[in-house]
Amino acid sequence: MVLSFILILLVALSGAVLTYFFAKDETFLWRISAGNIVGSAIFGLVGFVIANFFGLSVLTALITLAITLAPLFLLRKKDVKRKFLLDWRTAKSRTQGIGTKKLLRVLYYICFFLLFVFFFDRAMYQTQTGIFTGASQNLGDLPFHLGAIFSFADGNNFPPQNPSFANAKFSYPFIADLLTAFLLKFGADVKSAMLVQNVFWAFSLLVILERFVFKFTMNKLAGKIAPVLLFFSGGLGFVWFFKEFGEQGASFFDFLRNMPTDYTIRSEGLRWGNSLNVLFITQRSLLLGMPLTLIVLQKLWEIFSEPISEEEKRREGEEEIKELVTKKADFVTKNQLSKNSSSPLLLFSSSAFLVGLLAGTLPLIHLHSLAVLFIVTAFLLILKPEKWREWIIFGVGVAIIAVPELLWSITDSATRTSEFFGWHFGWDKGQTNFVWFWIKNTGIFVLILALGIYLSQKYEVETEVIVEKKRKKEQEKQIADVQTQITHRKSQILFYLPFIFLFVVSNVAKLAPWEWDNIKVLIYWFVGSLPFAALALAWIFERGNVWRLVASAALLILIFAGALDVWRVSSGQVKIKVFDFDAIEIADDIRLRTPPNALFLNAPTYNSAVVLSGRRSLMRYVGHLSSHGIDYIERENDLKRIYEGNATADIFLRKYGIEYILISPEERNSLTVNETYFEKFPLVAEVGEYKVYKVR
Repeated sequence: MVLSFILILLVALSGAVLTYFFAKDETFLWRISAGNIVGSAIFGLVGFVIANFFGLSVLTALITLAITLAPLFLLRKKDVKRKFLLDWRTAKSRTQGIGTKKLLRVLYYICFFLLFVFFFDRAMYQTQTGIFTGASQNLGDLPFHLGAIFSFADGNNFPPQNPSFANAKFSYPFIADLLTAFLLKFGADVKSAMLVQNVFWAFSLLVILERFVFKFTMNKLAGKIAPVLLFFSGGLGFVWFFKEFGEQGASFFDFLRNMPTDYTIRSEGLRWGNSLNVLFITQRSLLLGMPLTLIVLQKLWEIFSEPISEEEKRREGEEEIKELVTKKADFVTKNQLSKNSSSPLLLFSSSAFLVGLLAGTLPLIHLHSLAVLFIVTAFLLILKPEKWREWIIFGVGVAIIAVPELLWSITDSATRTSEFFGWHFGWDKGQTNFVWFWIKNTGIFVLILALGIYLSQKYEVETEVIVEKKRKKEQEKQIADVQTQITHRKSQILFYLPFIFLFVVSNVAKLAPWEWDNIKVLIYWFVGSLPFAALALAWIFERGNVWRLVASAALLILIFAGALDVWRVSSGQVKIKVFDFDAIEIADDIRLRTPPNALFLNAPTYNSAVVLSGRRSLMRYVGHLSSHGIDYIERENDLKRIYEGNATADIFLRKYGIEYILISPEERNSLTVNETYFEKFPLVAEVGEYKVYKVR
């Protein structure tokens, strides 16, 4: 765990240096947090490219780390070093001395950090009886990610094939799991590597979201509230909590220590699960992709909300590029050129371009996040066409990195893109009334959101009146300041429009083969709504003592159900066995006695022992395959015929090039297995009820 922490810290420092080239006036904590995400994205993409040519080895990992840490040499530049040291000294000074605000600020981060440690520690743990997960929604996702991690680390799966569907491109965004595999090559164990990564990615998301909301609302308290709403998201599930508590007859604290179920996702039409419980612990790609997307969104917001100067207006349409480049030549070398020139040199030094390059890494990190950014940017181009230079520069940066990734992903992929869109009203509401469905799942969030939007508009009207008064007094500077505030507020409403669009689209169409996966887009509607909701709660809280109770009560209603689910995981109440001890042992034997790229036949389940060996499977869990748009029916039928040992079994073994066959309790329980047929093959490994036969 110490090794993983040191490596992540080094990568974060390197990424933090790069933030000075696209973000200004940021805190040291934000730079380290953003650096963790930026550095991880660079490490993953560079490592992917190198491993495709040379495989994943310790040497490959060291070379990738050296390239990722190269930005640290930029600290030799005087201006970068000066800014870095200034930010560091400012951060130190903010923690010195004693004061209520400082203490609360430190406690805020400490409490969240400890929460992430306890929560993600339950993602995977091992005892003498096997491998377990302590999260009820992680039963199928944990083995999926372990299969990807071990396929890279032990199976040397490059160029990546789908370990769950052999001989097909691994088109699932896998960079998060690849990064874990790199840590394994450095000597870390998989449990500690995943834990440290998850904790620090989640903490980075906390800091980045807080900063984004603050810059959007200009309210520090709103910035602090927003992460609370995200990480403890939930609806009215606490109603069922009190109902079941009353039925149990146990004391309140006894029931709280032994809750029978989750309260944000359950059969009563509750589908908007708590974000930590159903998204961040299960979909590691989103845990890395969301903070990266928020870094980009913050930059897009800064561009969108920045007023157009008179100089820029005069420059509009003029063809003075050569003269401008000559005048600004000294700025070219310092990457500080005017961001509105169309010169190629200026394009590559633009902060919008650099952030675009970061966004371009998303196809292999979290593709839905890239789709969200595409929609947001399209809206911004329409809403503020006068900023077309910035939007195009950003788009060029995205395309340079994203297009090659997308072309690689779709070439020879087994994923059917036609499965990713279809008309489907109401997301996952089933037979529930649409309005009641969303009330149950989000509680009073929509009401708080509406209040936040109203307050924004109300503030705008008030400031327009103030402007008129100040005009009469001819206080030009103050007028300009208030006009800037008005522009900021108007921009807020316009910037929110694409997020409303995301909500509408996700409720009229399915954007994935499994309609519930629309939550990968809906979560961004929620994140885009958080600034307004947090602003409303902050406004209520800041009105006085009585109103603080009202704000606290509203916040409690919003997060109570989510907090129950997070507590249930963090307190160790959930214990689900994923792999038994014999599965771990046979996986070790498979590693020792089979080549890394061996092709296995096993039952199409999520927890086959082959997962832990890093070897490829002809096919695994059909739930994962169908959710990725893969047509698995023919393979599944052929697989069943092989295990039945009928007359065509040998033909199908040759057809797919099967090299090894696993027979275990999973095969015996889910398939018809003719064990007599397999006795003609050499037995290469046996542990308890697990047997591995060599076919070729």
